[in-house]
Formats: sequence, C-alpha cells, structure tokens
Amino acid sequence: MHLKPSAEEVAFREEMRTFFTTQIPADIRERAADGHGDFPSDMVTTMRILNEAGLCVPNWPVEWGGRDWTPIQHHIWREEMALASVPEPLAFNAAMVGPVIAEFGTQEQKERFLPPTANCDIWWCQGFSEPEAGSDLASLKTKAVRDGDEWVVNGQKTWTTLGQYADWIFALVRTNPDAPKRQAGISFLVIEMNSPGIEVRPIQLIDGGYEVNEVFFNDVRVPADQLIGEENAGWSYGKFLLGNERTGVARVGNTKLALSTAKKLAAETKTVDGTLLDDPLFAARIAELENELLALELTQLRVVASSADGKPNPASSLLKLRGSELQQAATEILTDIAGPNSLAVAPPDPAAANGTADITAPAWAQRSVPHYLNYRKVSIYSGSSEVQRQIIDKAVLGL
Repeated sequence: MHLKPSAEEVAFREEMRTFFTTQIPADIRERAADGHGDFPSDMVTTMRILNEAGLCVPNWPVEWGGRDWTPIQHHIWREEMALASVPEPLAFNAAMVGPVIAEFGTQEQKERFLPPTANCDIWWCQGFSEPEAGSDLASLKTKAVRDGDEWVVNGQKTWTTLGQYADWIFALVRTNPDAPKRQAGISFLVIEMNSPGIEVRPIQLIDGGYEVNEVFFNDVRVPADQLIGEENAGWSYGKFLLGNERTGVARVGNTKLALSTAKKLAAETKTVDGTLLDDPLFAARIAELENELLALELTQLRVVASSADGKPNPASSLLKLRGSELQQAATEILTDIAGPNSLAVAPPDPAAANGTADITAPAWAQRSVPHYLNYRKVSIYSGSSEVQRQIIDKAVLGL
C-alpha cells in the first residue's frame, strides 16, 4: 500500500474539507463538537444539505445517490466530516437499511424508500436486539405470521437507538419457527412506527440520557409488500448490513478529533511544573494512543480496499474491536484531564469564601464523565467485543 496520497487525493481532501467547513452551518458543527446536538433537527438539516450536494450516501449505488469513489476517497470523506464536527449521516439510513434495500429490495421498494431515506425524509431505527437475543441474535423471538396480504407481528425489541424520533423500523422477525437452523427462519421487515399496536418506552442510560428504547409489537399488521428480499432469508441480509456498518464503525476521524482536543486541553491545564502536556507520563500516554490510532487507520484502509467488490470483509471485526477500545480510551483521557471538574458538583475552592474565585467547572469538563459513561456502549453495539473476537478467531485467523 502506498501511504503517500496522490495529487488527486490531496485535492479531493481539500474539496471535502472546504465543503464541510463552509456549507454545514457553524452552529450545527459547534453543537456536534460539544456533544449536545439538537436532535432530530440538526441531523435532518445536515443530511439534506449533504444529499443535495451528492455527499450523503456515497456508499450506495450511483443510480440511487452513490458516488463512484475509490475506497481512499470514501475514507477521506468520512474522516474530513469527523474532523469538521459535521454530524455523520444517520447510520440507520445511510449505512444500514439503505444498502440492504438497494441490494435486495424490489424496484418498487427502491423507488419508494431510497430517495426519502437519503434525504432523511424517513428517519429509520433498527429492530434487531431483544431482551434474550442481543449478541446471540439468532435466538430472537419476535414473530411474524402471514395473514392474507399482511404479516401480523408480535414481540419485543430493545436498545432501539433513537427510536423516539423514528418514522420506520427495520426489523428481523421469525417467520418460520420450525426451521432446522434458527438462522434459517428469520425475515427482514420494514414497519411504520405509527402502526397500531406499536408501543415505544424509553430506557434511561447510565449517563442519565434517553438514547435507547424498548419497542413492543402487539398484533401489528404489516403489508406483505414490506418484506425485503425473500421470506426466511433475513439472516443473510442482517449479516450484510452489519458487515457494511462495521467498516466505518472504527470512527478513526472522531477519535483523532478527541485526541486533538485532549492535547489542547492538557496544554491549558496548569500543573506545578508547567502544564499537563509537559508531564512525560501524560505525554507518553497521548503518543501511545496516537500511534495505535495510526495503526488502526492503516488497517481500516486495507480492509476497505479489500471490500471494494461490495462483499463484507470479516476483517472488519478487527476495526470494530480496536476502534471501540480507542474510542473509550479517548473519552477516558478527557475525563482524566477534567479531574475534579468532571464531578456533578464542582469541588470547593478555599478562595471562593471571600468571593475572589469562580469555581464554576467548564462545560466540557462537566460533560466528560457522562460522555465517558455513554461510550461504554461502543464495545457492545454492532456486535460485542466478545463476538468480534470469535469472528476474528474463526473467519480471520482460522482457529
């Protein structure tokens, strides 16, 4: 692999950087950088700007809004978007259900769903995990029974991220409970969230937020033409979806930005001997993370290049595993820089008694612990780290 970018790649990077920093409103990027975007409006606004410019779903087929880019261009697009603090297109739309419909849907389904999905006129959520079927997804129990021109769906999904905003849900459901293998009796349905019989209940997370939900299906009737692909072939479509998702799930650009922010904040944090960044142990910790991130980036480029034929690469599990670890390490180092200022109540300052000091903790420091806690999720979603290690053992190393 040639590490030096070509002149065309340098020009492409500059084109992407200029677009992201001039065409996406600054207030949206500032909120995204601070970690408190205005949902769902910021996401909708950003996706519509990107879609109008042909930059929202470059991974899709060209006839449905994709771009005939090289794997390196896709990498640059994603990285520059992260470095500019531009909200990445909603993954459920752009990286999950969109590619599945484009690959396996009927022409009518493509025409019906793909344009509004790319433009965020439809907000999708994912209905895969269940209370007893998380990492072991094949054991899912939500069932769909055919009744004339409809499917009748009963069951429960959980950890449904951003389901409170969703217009539609794409769900794996059991359509053949007697299949010889659990994976063989699963189908891929798309369902309107306002259908009678659907109930959404929020789940409060460890950081205090309401990012995920439970979704209950009670005799929900779904038109038969909302089955994507073939009946009982949903497991293959789910694997296709997850393989595409994991290629970008390493989030190298986001971790680069987090480490850059950590270095800036450390250089502003005073210590007895100068600044925190002057401390050799802390500087070594930053350098180690930067080196590990570079190694991950190079691995990602190799994996993306080898997946250029559109087939999922099992090595993407390496990206998911290591990317999760480095994202969590970046949130941890920011929390450590914040120190006592990360506490929900700022620590007392002796000078405050006579009114000579302001002990209000910086906003970034107050957000550091909730952000750290929230990012415990990255080693679970899209397949837990334990599952990724099993995939690497079997499909990559052949053990």
